[in-house]
Amino acid sequence: MFEPRFQTFDETSDRRESASRVAALRAELARQGLDGFVVPRADRHQGEYVPPSEERLAWLTGFPGSAGMAIVLKDKAAIFVDGRYALAVVDQVDTSVVTPVGIADEKPEAWIRRNLAGGRLGYDPWLATPAQARELRRAAEAAGGTLVPVGTNLVDLVWVDRPPAPRGKVSLHPRKLAGETAEKKLARVADAFDAADALVVSDPHAVAWLFNIRGADVSHTPLPLSFALVPKQGRPTLFIAREKIGEREHAALSKLATLAEVDTLEIVLAALGKIGKRVLFDAATVPVRLTEGLEAAGGKAIVGTDPIALMKARKNTAELSGTREAHLRDGAAVTEFLHWLATTAKPGKLTEIDAARALEDFRRSAGGLKDISFPSISAAGPNAAIPHYKLTATSNRPIERGIYLIDSGAQYEDGTTDITRTVAIGRPTAEMRDRFTRVLKGHIAIATAVFPKGTTGAQIDAFARAPLWAAGLDFDHGTGHGVGAYLSVHEGPQRIAKIGTTPLEPGMILSNEPGYYKAGAYGIRIENLIVVEPREIKGGDRAMMGFETITFAPLDRTLIDLKLLTTAERAWIDAYHAEVRKKISPRVSAATRKWLADATRKL
Repeated sequence: MFEPRFQTFDETSDRRESASRVAALRAELARQGLDGFVVPRADRHQGEYVPPSEERLAWLTGFPGSAGMAIVLKDKAAIFVDGRYALAVVDQVDTSVVTPVGIADEKPEAWIRRNLAGGRLGYDPWLATPAQARELRRAAEAAGGTLVPVGTNLVDLVWVDRPPAPRGKVSLHPRKLAGETAEKKLARVADAFDAADALVVSDPHAVAWLFNIRGADVSHTPLPLSFALVPKQGRPTLFIAREKIGEREHAALSKLATLAEVDTLEIVLAALGKIGKRVLFDAATVPVRLTEGLEAAGGKAIVGTDPIALMKARKNTAELSGTREAHLRDGAAVTEFLHWLATTAKPGKLTEIDAARALEDFRRSAGGLKDISFPSISAAGPNAAIPHYKLTATSNRPIERGIYLIDSGAQYEDGTTDITRTVAIGRPTAEMRDRFTRVLKGHIAIATAVFPKGTTGAQIDAFARAPLWAAGLDFDHGTGHGVGAYLSVHEGPQRIAKIGTTPLEPGMILSNEPGYYKAGAYGIRIENLIVVEPREIKGGDRAMMGFETITFAPLDRTLIDLKLLTTAERAWIDAYHAEVRKKISPRVSAATRKWLADATRKL
């Protein structure tokens, strides 16, 4: 088997250093005349995955999660996380130095109002959007204090041996996979806004999509960290480090846009401001430093929605074709893995790391693997009860009797995958089968949903929860997130969640992943990717939508309690398994094909 290349299991942060690092930050606060400092997880693009040089929150506190914020005052500090990390954060930070707070219990702004007591709260305007800065300012002022922007991030001033900024090479994304030339995309974008003279593209995913490029600046997502300026009329500018671009790529991109270094963006915006230009910025990703800089020079900042987000979310025929093919290769790899697990995982003989390594090797053997799309959540027993469990050499545990959950994905040039399977090791308990079947019922409810055009993810999120609610149960994460086409495994604006306000449109890819988690015992999640597609309802008078499932790998039949299923749900499972068998059997080994035939037999 291969050695793993894309996932390591080393500890990337250390809470044992937190006390000395927080002390160093407090010393810097005193030198700067500040009473506190805000340390978000974000980089300049509000990215979920950031390069090592931007992992300020992890370096300071030991918390390695993809979302969170710390606030350090002279005499107290808190770290704010959402429900995904509520269990993990307690073990990952030194709670004698930094107090974990769930944002469902208290938001950072409320904590500031309660604790700042008239002080000066520093923040980095490169790491906050205008809305975030506004909320921080209101909170500081409500506490009788002030919010103070800093020129250099205070964490950077005390971070010894900070890694260098990334310089990953840019590659051209082929037209046959992109489905549309960059020239046509640029023209579409310029036509999509009328109230502004130009658009600043601050989301690197949008830059990658717009120019048909991919990069290598962050782990597991092929992003070129960069900005772009698209004028209503005239030549666009791509702001990216020259050293990232090879000669072939430079020649191609120079035909599309002026190429400039990132540090010239503020100068360009100031020049636009001086002649009174109106510039559209993406509310979700733009640093307040840029909007304030434009307006200080005399321009007008329009903070709204980047039109690229919806364009990118609505995949075209070529993107969907590539994604479907990537899912078939990936489904074969996952099925080989599940067969291997079924024949190898004697209770206590394998560890979580053994399984994660094996799955990566099966994916590499299937061909075309560029990277994993996120670190695999290979979780046994109580670790599976942590929705965003981070597997390390320290947390690694044997896969023993009970539940094993594997949430993983891959990056192929033709598509991005994300799949979760929950497997019984040994004989599952009646409770485990009950919970698994309720999660499965919710999964089926989403997969089979038919809804009018204009329906949002929030309107169907309850479909996945109703079987759990009936038993007094629930889960504390969204039911589904958007997925890119050889881009981020977590893509907006589409989502199936209580806060999913974007209408679902044809071509959007989402995950379907309800779950159940019993703290300290086990966790269950079932995840396939789905594509929004039009549906014709005979006799209906409304345009309707539904979902196509594009993930193919067997479900664990031993965890299904048939008594809880309706006739229609049983039929869906049998039909899904028949499709898995048809599509995946020709792509796997003879031994796996034989196992798959039994694993997908009718209920």
